[in-house]
Amino acid sequence: MNNNLKNNRRGILFVLSSPSGAGKTSLSRKLLERNKNLFLSISYTTRPPRPGEINESDYYFIDDGKFNEMLKRDEFLESAKVFDHYYGTPKSPIIAAIESGKDVLFDIDWQGTQQLMNSLQDDLVKVFVLPPSAKELEKRLLKRNQDTNKTVKDRMSKASNEISHYAEYDYIIVNEDFEDSLVNIESILVAEGLKRSRQLKIQEVINNLLNDL
Repeated sequence: MNNNLKNNRRGILFVLSSPSGAGKTSLSRKLLERNKNLFLSISYTTRPPRPGEINESDYYFIDDGKFNEMLKRDEFLESAKVFDHYYGTPKSPIIAAIESGKDVLFDIDWQGTQQLMNSLQDDLVKVFVLPPSAKELEKRLLKRNQDTNKTVKDRMSKASNEISHYAEYDYIIVNEDFEDSLVNIESILVAEGLKRSRQLKIQEVINNLLNDL
């Protein structure tokens, strides 16, 4: 390909949402490993780190006071309160990334997705990940051994409300087989990147072709 055309497209805001435990975090990690133009949007959060999580790699862990200061300064593209803790996506690095042709992965819920739709809808691709069954969802939540039994029950109770927002998404993936789900999500990413509206110099290519024919 002509060097002038390589990576000459606007980046994608690629959202993965799901009920907690459906597998979107594992899918996100593998997507990032396998797609070199895809970068994770690192959110700010007021919740404490889970075992193995690293500050400034998984999240920016801050207190409520700092979060509220950033909120007042309009530094977030989206923010939400989830299970008594706040989460927010920083605005300036995301806009810079998509303008340079990078794709940005968001691991956020439906509330955050709705806020992104209000600000950068044309750049947004929304994928909702479902578990194959309620029984399997509970099994996965218990297996990861990160939450108390009460928290697992709370997450199961909240799942119904989260799933009810499926129609707000462009694509639905039922995560029964991890590898199949991963391939399907990668296919969406590739296809969306080839959309005419995102290829910034496609008109130049067409004009050159027509002039040479």
